[in-house]
Amino acid sequence: MSGTLNKVMLIGHLGDNIKMHYFDGGGSIGRFPLATNESYVNKTSGEKITNTEWHNIVVRNKAAEVCEKYLTKGDKIYIEGRIKTRKWTGEDGNDRYSTEINVNEFTFLSTKKEAGEVSSLLQANSPSTGGNPTETDDLPS
Repeated sequence: MSGTLNKVMLIGHLGDNIKMHYFDGGGSIGRFPLATNESYVNKTSGEKITNTEWHNIVVRNKAAEVCEKYLTKGDKIYIEGRIKTRKWTGEDGNDRYSTEINVNEFTFLSTKKEAGEVSSLLQANSPSTGGNPTETDDLPS
């Protein structure tokens, strides 16, 4: 195969509401954390283990505005996009890197009732609230 491919497909729950930024030229960008879970049973103890991975999601322009209007913390969404790593300089002058998923397509998957239940579970475990995002055993897969 001579080409390359950069494609990500994720189904997860919003860890926070969408943070919007609007530009002078009329464009906009929305950012939110997305939680995906992996569950398995520990063979020695029989205990169910759930690991949560947090993804930085970026949506642009009209898609960002639609997401802001209809999505809230806890909602379940399917996204397709590309992995993008940004380099920036921190306040201390050192280079920093952020890995993000730039969304091309998305589909809303939850009803408002489901979203309310998941939102309360995410409240204590969201990176924005200072909770430990690796201990989310109660989150739905």
